[in-house]
Amino acid sequence: MENKSSETQQISSAEAILYGALAPGVNGATWNTMKIVFVMLGFSLTFMLILGFNSSDLGLILHVGFLVFISFTLFFLLARFLEQTGLVSVEHQMQEIGLKPKDGDSNLKSD
Repeated sequence: MENKSSETQQISSAEAILYGALAPGVNGATWNTMKIVFVMLGFSLTFMLILGFNSSDLGLILHVGFLVFISFTLFFLLARFLEQTGLVSVEHQMQEIGLKPKDGDSNLKSD
């Protein structure tokens, strides 16, 4: 039992994100990374909107405004989807892609 808890502590967040990209479901580390990416995207789009207003370029303002709308909609839909389905543990994702034996498989291999 102590061996299992030490295995889960050895998984870095970079590995958890990699497992999240390869296996079905979304784990906590992947979702936190996606939230950080959306915040940085919001900062950059806000800066672009400020530049558009300062230069009085209507084309740039409309284009960036549309990008803000798309980004907000995507984040809202992802958050609602994950709220309904829930997050998956990293251990479960490792079992799905075969990097960690399932609970029933470990008993069969020891016989």
